Amino acid sequence: MLKRFYPAYIYKSVADIEDDFFKKHNIKNVLLDIDNTLVPYTLEKPNEFAISFINRLKKEGLNICLVSNNSKSRVTLFNSDLGLNVRYRASKPLTHAIRSAMKSMGAKPSETAIIGDQLFTDIYSGNRMKLTTVLVEPLEAKESRFFQLKRHMEKKILSIMNNK
Repeated sequence: MLKRFYPAYIYKSVADIEDDFFKKHNIKNVLLDIDNTLVPYTLEKPNEFAISFINRLKKEGLNICLVSNNSKSRVTLFNSDLGLNVRYRASKPLTHAIRSAMKSMGAKPSETAIIGDQLFTDIYSGNRMKLTTVLVEPLEAKESRFFQLKRHMEKKILSIMNNK
């Protein structure tokens, strides 16, 4: 039952993903969460860290789509200088926005990775779609009570996963 929340890969941050990771796993398409994956949720625009990672993906010839549960205004502002394909108000773990993003990229599940910081949204939706799922640690430690509760539950699931 808990397996549906297990990521295929776990990294401290997107910067720690090996240079040959995408090629090694035949990944051609990357769906990226924004908040606490690429930048702390308090930043409106991409910082050098996020820009560097996105440029690395572009250099590798990967198709990229930002898939965020956040608002249109938040995602549009963040993407204004990047010019990436985007899906906002994605409602992850529902899969309609992921399906839409993949369709627009001509992506197959076997060639697509989703990268995010949350088990219950990014990883669960990616697993439902049979994508390669990559969990990164959240960039911002200070979060609302709701997210603190979710993080507590995520830690329990990861602990169970690591003990198997």
